[in-house]
Amino acid sequence: MKKIMFNDRCGLTQAVLEGRKTMTRRIIKCPDKCNGKEAYGYVVYRNAQNRDIWEVSVVDADEYTIGYITPKYQIGEIVAVAQSYHALNKAGYVAPEWLDHACESSAGYNNKMFVRAELMPNRIKITNIKVERLQDISHEDCLKEGIKEKSRFPHKKSCPFYFDGGKHRWDNSYRTPRQAFAALIDKVCGRGTWNINPYVFVYEFELMKGGEQ
Repeated sequence: MKKIMFNDRCGLTQAVLEGRKTMTRRIIKCPDKCNGKEAYGYVVYRNAQNRDIWEVSVVDADEYTIGYITPKYQIGEIVAVAQSYHALNKAGYVAPEWLDHACESSAGYNNKMFVRAELMPNRIKITNIKVERLQDISHEDCLKEGIKEKSRFPHKKSCPFYFDGGKHRWDNSYRTPRQAFAALIDKVCGRGTWNINPYVFVYEFELMKGGEQ
């Protein structure tokens, strides 16, 4: 089983567990080499036989295809939501099968990068995958990415749409879902990501109910 990580500083793991975040965008990155050859870049195009399928081919300096970039996850795949063992302990999870891994000396105690996927209690199911430019995101998809809307405005600086992670109640607050998501992606992936407008794999998913496979 694979695992997937969401940004905790911006509240995205919690948004997934609450069922508010049902979509994630992952930047498509070109490898340095592909099939033993130097990679120059990649080209995105629709499959000639099935126009609903997007393909990403890696090309060399002469623009010849030398390989393909495929999504890390597939439609129908069950993926573990990575959480540190310490975070799971704080949330009240006590599972005998992973208690031995939850000690403070474990690499996964505070760093979810090192946890074992099969020991994670929360999982998602991939329901759809598409390829698009980052800035092609719709207002509806911004909300699926975990952007929240205020029902009231406790401070004059507040705007309707926001995400977690600010020091003040009006931090990370924007007039539109799109503005909020642009700021969010820059925090998660690095300043300037939105303006670069890279191609992304868009994964839509649903949170699995307890015990569901």
